[in-house]
Amino acid sequence: MFIDNGNLRRHMRIHTGEKPFKCEVCEKMFIHNHTIKRHMRIHTGEQPFKCEVCEKMFIQNDNLRRHMRIHTGDKPFKCELCEKMFSDNGNLRRHMRIHTGEKPFKCEVCEKMFIHNYHIKRHMRIHTGEKPFKCDVCKQMFTNNCELKNHMRIHIIEEPLKCNVCEKMFTHNNHIKIHMRIHTGEQLFKCDVCGNVFSRRDFLNIHMRKHTGEKPFKCKICEKMFTRNSVLNRHMRIHTGEKPFKCEVCGNVFARNSHLKRHMRIHTGE
Repeated sequence: MFIDNGNLRRHMRIHTGEKPFKCEVCEKMFIHNHTIKRHMRIHTGEQPFKCEVCEKMFIQNDNLRRHMRIHTGDKPFKCELCEKMFSDNGNLRRHMRIHTGEKPFKCEVCEKMFIHNYHIKRHMRIHTGEKPFKCDVCKQMFTNNCELKNHMRIHIIEEPLKCNVCEKMFTHNNHIKIHMRIHTGEQLFKCDVCGNVFSRRDFLNIHMRKHTGEKPFKCKICEKMFTRNSVLNRHMRIHTGEKPFKCEVCGNVFARNSHLKRHMRIHTGE
């Protein structure tokens, strides 16, 4: 029920789809006048709602209230399955996909599915070759921030870590731990399909593509798909004519190292 006819007329726009209020900047249409006034702050940059703790400004009061939970620690939204708490209902909805297995975001190139939108954005860099993260020291580019952080350890002057077996040097403790599995034979990551075990998770992830048929790396020239980036790079030499492997005896050049090794038998008599 409504207290006056005006409120009823405004409510009816929800059912009729009528949107009489138009933004003069982007031409987006709105049901209510107060909604377009709030929308206009996007264009004007007006942020009338201020956090009294950190002084951050917001367009809407709802955004300020949600932000305040950072300072108060309030997490009113609870997952009924694992009891994890969240400060925002949207975060809870996204979290629920872990339990439901829902993956609403699909890659248009390789059709791989993802739980979160930012996951597919990061994944697309495999296909586009985009590397937005730049090392300020050597200018090398990376596809994600994690790779950049790992790379930056090369430039940090610190006491190097030495393998006690083969004396290979490492810049990070985690790297030497992974390396030690070569010597110990430790294999922590098991394939649930065929039972093969691997010393590193990324090796298992690559192996799993044999079972799933996933081929995320695409040749931009002939559109052939590959399971690994290294295989794509090798394939590209067909198109570019690049032959980076040179015989030191006769000067012949080859596109693949295995071809060079086979060729060397001519000279060694092996």
